[in-house]
Amino acid sequence: MTKEVPVSSSSILDIAPVSRIRRNHGLEHATLHLLAEKYPRTPMAGHSDLGGFWILGDVPTEELRAAVMEALQRLRNGEHSLAVHPNCGTNIATSGVFAGLAAGLSMFGAGQRVRDKLDRLPMAVMMATFALILAQPVGLLIQERVTTSGEPGDLQVVDITPSSQGRMKAHRVLTEG
Repeated sequence: MTKEVPVSSSSILDIAPVSRIRRNHGLEHATLHLLAEKYPRTPMAGHSDLGGFWILGDVPTEELRAAVMEALQRLRNGEHSLAVHPNCGTNIATSGVFAGLAAGLSMFGAGQRVRDKLDRLPMAVMMATFALILAQPVGLLIQERVTTSGEPGDLQVVDITPSSQGRMKAHRVLTEG
């Protein structure tokens, strides 16, 4: 007689701290999408963590507050695609890994001499370029399924605090939930 072991559908992505970072990351991206519509020529970036996220860029605090609250509402209303951003570090890291592996693989069997490796350089460039093209949709998929969440759940905005270091303007968005 065998004993059945219950199968859990939860994963590491569902662990509270990981889930919180993913939801903060999704809200950060949604906020950046909305800010980019209003400030298309303003350079901006973000960084998420367990306690919330940072928005780097010269944006008025009240405009940021409005964008964060609208982003949260739109995510709650089902606009989950706002959580995925084309300029996310996940995409950059995915591209780097793919290109590096492709270029490295092209050097296998090239021989010991520098000349042998230089002869392989065109193939390495071609393979790295192909890898970069392939990495773009993969990076977006990794964001969607791993590094962000478009479902904020009980995430709440607690505070938004402006900060500056010289000419660098930033805001800390604190969350809970």
